[in-house]
Amino acid sequence: MGSMWMLGLIIVLMYLWSTIHILKEYERGVAFRLGRLVPKAMGPGIVFIFWPVYRMVRVSLRTVTLDVPPQDTITRDNVSVKVNAIVYFRVMNAPRAIVEVEDYLYATSQLAQTTLRSVLGEVDLDDLLSHREMLNVRLQEILDRHTDIWGIKVSLVEVKQVDLPQEMQRAMAKQAEAEREKRAKIIHADGEFQASAKLAEAAGIINQEPVALQLRYLQTLTEIGTEKNTTVVFPVPIDMIKAWMETRKQG
Repeated sequence: MGSMWMLGLIIVLMYLWSTIHILKEYERGVAFRLGRLVPKAMGPGIVFIFWPVYRMVRVSLRTVTLDVPPQDTITRDNVSVKVNAIVYFRVMNAPRAIVEVEDYLYATSQLAQTTLRSVLGEVDLDDLLSHREMLNVRLQEILDRHTDIWGIKVSLVEVKQVDLPQEMQRAMAKQAEAEREKRAKIIHADGEFQASAKLAEAAGIINQEPVALQLRYLQTLTEIGTEKNTTVVFPVPIDMIKAWMETRKQG
């Protein structure tokens, strides 16, 4: 009889030991009493779960980093691209995350993939490449609105990479090259225009002061003389050439 009492005491102690559960600071316990949900989440710390009357599911409240795999998407201007993204979310209401959806991680992943394809399919390729911040905010708002009933808060969505077809990459490279050539020609034409304006201004000054042209001759000779070359320059006054040209014209 004493051994039976000892065995019974050991079983009771083992049962009481099995009822003790320790929940970490970032964990909450969703308890069910005879299949019915206990409204308030349990934890953190030590909680007692008396099986089989109670059953508990652990839920982490830490931010989850969800990597959305590359999705084949056709933009509004009929360009086929592959886009992947990353989603940051966390559980705000543990009981709803367990009761409202079977697997909130899988459900959020599938919703993120479909939302990514549908939203990016409504924009042009240029908007996808240049207005990524606006698209990130739109994706975050849509996901957050749909996952709110599951007790989940989507805090951030980032489009990571956009893979373009090789043909589109070559076309965009040609477009960028043409745009740079256009800018270079415009800058060159503007430089020619400014140079012509300065030359016209200089011609006006020389016309008023002919000695300035002689000074310019001397400056040119000084610049040539500083270089090590065999070029011989004979300066001819413009007045002599002008007189010769007028004599020939009259003759």
